[in-house]
Amino acid sequence: MRDGGSGSDDSGADALGEERPAEPAGRFGALKKHLSLNKPLTKRRRIVAGAAVVVLVAGVSIPLALADSGSDKPCWRLPASKRALAGDAAAATKALDPGEDLQRLGSVRKLLAHEKVCGDGARVLGDIVNAATGVVGTGRPHTLEQARSSYAVAAALHDLEIPAPLAPGVARMLAKYVVDAGRGDMLSADEANRPAVPAEDAQLDKQGYTWLGRFLAPGEAHVVFEHSDSYPDADANIEHLVAELAKHPEAFAILYDAERAYFAYYLERLTDQGGDPDFRPSADKRFESTPQDWPDNDLQDVSGRIGNLMKYRAAYVTDGTIPDSAAFDKVVREHTRGTFRPASRRLDTRPPMGDIADRPAAGPVRGDLMDGRHQLFTVLDGWAGARHVSAERTAALRQLVDDWYVRALWMMP
Repeated sequence: MRDGGSGSDDSGADALGEERPAEPAGRFGALKKHLSLNKPLTKRRRIVAGAAVVVLVAGVSIPLALADSGSDKPCWRLPASKRALAGDAAAATKALDPGEDLQRLGSVRKLLAHEKVCGDGARVLGDIVNAATGVVGTGRPHTLEQARSSYAVAAALHDLEIPAPLAPGVARMLAKYVVDAGRGDMLSADEANRPAVPAEDAQLDKQGYTWLGRFLAPGEAHVVFEHSDSYPDADANIEHLVAELAKHPEAFAILYDAERAYFAYYLERLTDQGGDPDFRPSADKRFESTPQDWPDNDLQDVSGRIGNLMKYRAAYVTDGTIPDSAAFDKVVREHTRGTFRPASRRLDTRPPMGDIADRPAAGPVRGDLMDGRHQLFTVLDGWAGARHVSAERTAALRQLVDDWYVRALWMMP
């Protein structure tokens, strides 16, 4: 994260909704390969090439089946034994937990990494992902095993063209880990040294700081999506994953809802000066800091993530991946839950991450849902008015929201 220094809220329900080549240089270099405004997205992996075959080895059949008529690409059939995981959360977590050393990541890939899945198999895989990662239910902090399973899902799907029926399930997983998924790539190697960390690592230091984020629930493990490990070929790049999910309108709506809910959640925990209530001045006078530093950073980031979603949508419309933007937007609005308004007074509760994304909508969306800057400003202005935030601080927050939203929207991948 970086040091930095921008109403009535509206967000809501409207209608529509192996080997990798070397990465190009630059923070957005990898996305340039994945997403281009000038050409369609290219598939980076082929699970099977040519016509489908059924191979029998020692009486065991590999679950490949012919694709739907009109296509010669084979689909992968989800075995009945794996289907049962969707209804057994403990077994699903055990199946998807790669271990701290990621030695079981290969088995997670075998289950999830398929670009074409027969029948309703992709949807069931989404249910398995949700069962394994603690998506179902409220009020329960994520366990270390669930957090590692979330890392494994993101790593297994990295660089994969995700089947449309699977996309909402994966988006729900990211929404339920909205704090962890939003940290970006700003952690040091020492911090991002394993796929997940226990709750103890989220405790505040003497300065009221933890590298995992602000306003964290006690007793909750956290995913370290920033971790990578070349030995098991582990890379859970969230930016790539969100870019892939954004082509699917229901998944887009889930991610957009989660970010807007987090924005409201974050604001309502700030002081009336828009600062971090947990801030403690540093004893090291060489490094000046203020209660506004980390809130500025975090609000910049959430504004940028919403800008990214709009950028991906525009790119997919331009390259033809989204052939009808009006139809896409209609589905997004149909799956959007509503607007999310901060409380009119400061809250000091620290609910689990999953409850942040599940917060009740405060009402229907007003205005253009796809104008993310308008949605952010409406929420920010309403919060500032209710909390009597100074005009100077409100203007500064408005400016940083504007800057980082526009920066993300127009920074070409």
